[in-house]
Amino acid sequence: MARTIDQPLATLRYATEQRRESYSALVWRKFRRSKIAIAGGIISMGLVILAIFSDFFSPYDPVAVNMQAAYTRPSGVYFVDAYGQFHWRPFTYMRVEELDPATFTVKVTEDTTQPYEIKFFVQGWEYKLFGLFPSRLHLYGVEQGGTIYLLGTDKFGRDLFGRICLAGRISLLLATAATLIIVSIGATVGVVSGYYGGWVDNLIQRFIEFVQSFPTLPLWMALAAVIPITWDQTVIFIVMSCIFALLGWTQLARELRGKVLALRETDYVMAAREMGAGDGRIIFRHLLPNTFSHVIVVMTLMIPSIILAESFLSFLGIGIQEPLVSWGTLMREAQSLQTLGSNPWLMWPTAGILLAVLGFNFLGDGLRDAVDPYAVV
Repeated sequence: MARTIDQPLATLRYATEQRRESYSALVWRKFRRSKIAIAGGIISMGLVILAIFSDFFSPYDPVAVNMQAAYTRPSGVYFVDAYGQFHWRPFTYMRVEELDPATFTVKVTEDTTQPYEIKFFVQGWEYKLFGLFPSRLHLYGVEQGGTIYLLGTDKFGRDLFGRICLAGRISLLLATAATLIIVSIGATVGVVSGYYGGWVDNLIQRFIEFVQSFPTLPLWMALAAVIPITWDQTVIFIVMSCIFALLGWTQLARELRGKVLALRETDYVMAAREMGAGDGRIIFRHLLPNTFSHVIVVMTLMIPSIILAESFLSFLGIGIQEPLVSWGTLMREAQSLQTLGSNPWLMWPTAGILLAVLGFNFLGDGLRDAVDPYAVV
């Protein structure tokens, strides 16, 4: 009997202690308890860092053509040489192509007589950091005379690892831009619909139902297919962001409408109205900020879905086009079974998509639980 009485008392004491802390402190404390959420945050942050500093992580210019290195296999990284001697600094060997006189096939071997040490923070090809500051510093490189391609090269001899990092910049930026457009439209429309109610709410909800009646994927494909290739890269990027945001805002608008229908009758909203606050102030200073926790969760879950959609369209050849490069355009090079069978390393761009989807989904799930810190688990 005493045990059944102590349980609700402990729950009440736990909730009381929680309310003494700020909301952000409670969210962070609950978020850091989730190992999956922390892992998702680390993965997502790692991809963002690789995308932002892609030039720094690329030992070779990812857009420069080098036909002599076309379809080069990934370089091996070793610590023990062919004579069994251990090296503290990692090294690699040069690849040597030999023609087999019996089968007339090219055999690729490594010249183990000359190791080339891998060095870090070396000077290489010139680039502009953030597009402003000239720099030649790169994370890694090899001694003069050697080459290193961690993930191999494509048909034009371009370093695939550098291309994946560069493609992540476009894929993540496009997904983020489309998500921000979705959040801006969906949050505003949902809050306005829930706050005013009546005929305004009825009109907005009927329009949302009309927009939702369009099939998402065929509409995306049709709109992306009519974009002229001759357009400027920046214009194509903006148009693609708008295409992905065209139908995505409706679900968020409906979710926030339901929240605002409950929030508009709360004491602080009624007090603000009685004190003469206008509708705009109530919407943007009281109601909208109280939906930010839900909006943040939606953003983290929306980004991976847009990455998948962009990769699918680019893989079909109707999304991002050269010279822009995304994970989807890199996957397009692996759509031939003959090419993929001979050069399986061309599938490495799928790792970027997989990590992005898993990372942001794990992060979103953790945030979804953390934004309700008063729930006793």
